[in-house]
Amino acid sequence: MSVRMVAKELYRLEREVESLERRVQTASPQERDQLETPLRQLRAERDRLRSILAAKKEPPPYRQPM
Repeated sequence: MSVRMVAKELYRLEREVESLERRVQTASPQERDQLETPLRQLRAERDRLRSILAAKKEPPPYRQPM
């Protein structure tokens, strides 16, 4: 996956997480319990993509100054 595609997917996931967090804040206690699982899964996927993007942005070790 290219850096651009990872960045686009990360941006999409960040928007979804923000949207779901807003829904959780205004939801009833029963509804909040139902929304917590998808929110936790989205956060995990977002964090995974953040780490992938960070790794892709690092220069290879052979190009770093000594």
